[in-house]
Amino acid sequence: METSLAPYAAHSSQSRGRVHAEAPAAPRSEFQRDRDRIIHSTAFRRLEYKTQVFVNHEGDLFRTRLTHSIEVAQIGRTIARLLHLNEDLVEAVALAHDLGHTPFGHAGQDALNACMREHGGFEHNLQSLRVVDLLEERYAEFDGLNLSFEAREGILKHCSLGNAEKLGKLGRRFIDRRQPSLEAQIANLADEIAYNNHDVDDGLRSGLITLEQLAEVQIFARHLAEVRARHPGLKGRRVVTETVRRIINTMILDLVNTTRVNIENAGVATIDEVRAAPPLAAFSPALLDEHRELKRFLLHRLYRHYKVARMSAKAGRIIADLYTAFTGDARLLPPEHQERESLEGARAVADYIAGMTDRYAIREHRRIFAVEEIYG
Repeated sequence: METSLAPYAAHSSQSRGRVHAEAPAAPRSEFQRDRDRIIHSTAFRRLEYKTQVFVNHEGDLFRTRLTHSIEVAQIGRTIARLLHLNEDLVEAVALAHDLGHTPFGHAGQDALNACMREHGGFEHNLQSLRVVDLLEERYAEFDGLNLSFEAREGILKHCSLGNAEKLGKLGRRFIDRRQPSLEAQIANLADEIAYNNHDVDDGLRSGLITLEQLAEVQIFARHLAEVRARHPGLKGRRVVTETVRRIINTMILDLVNTTRVNIENAGVATIDEVRAAPPLAAFSPALLDEHRELKRFLLHRLYRHYKVARMSAKAGRIIADLYTAFTGDARLLPPEHQERESLEGARAVADYIAGMTDRYAIREHRRIFAVEEIYG
């Protein structure tokens, strides 16, 4: 119920609206309508087969972009509820934030960005906005999903000044150095909580990092010690899951408490005052230091592990090969994408590649380059 929301929360009844005017969504709120459109989109379903850290076929139990997005939404809703913010908006932003991600995670994004350097580059955050504004084809009266301003604002976490100028009202806050809603700020930090902790979990499951290595990281060591003191006989995966869930809980409570203090100190009473204030959603300085230490550990011990680097190198070659093939000969594209390529050139090729799942990109690469796939 919106009557229980804080005065500075995003109220759907006071939304800045949609690009294309529509009749009210009753009995749903506008932000519930946003969430539902995202869940039913093609791009959302594709996230099931897009890499988080480990390529989809490497194991059935590793996170994918879909499970990651669901976890971000769950964490975000918990935080929003504790702060009396709009849970539906947080959930919509969380579920949509990775819709534009390439196959093969950040390796795919980096490769596609390099390919697109002469054509404005590629950034998955902007691509997520492009998906919901243009690329989804579900409705008779408009392209995209026609989401509310507030949902689109939350999806666009960062943006260059050049791109901000092209986005009109949505990009204005980057030019004026203003903030998005608290709901958008919370979704952004929920994303960090989710991927840091669940990359730890997946890294341990993969065997690329060990409990002994993580015991050198302060926030993990502290919670691991708590688990072992409380459950001295506990072994195996339960030690890991107990530790990770305690870290998540600590981060959530710290974020909630710190944000409450920041809101009170800023004296904000409306969402416009939130936008004019410095960032209000934050971790405490002590926890932020621990959070950064964990991120550094993951960067050096997991993301730069030689086995992950090998996968990333393969992914980069697949993306680059596909881009070179499609831009060199548009006849290799499916018919509907040939038509878009004739109008938009390299950007249409980037849209096609970014929309691929890991396994589809691998198959498409094989169809084009493998000799045995002559009739592919």
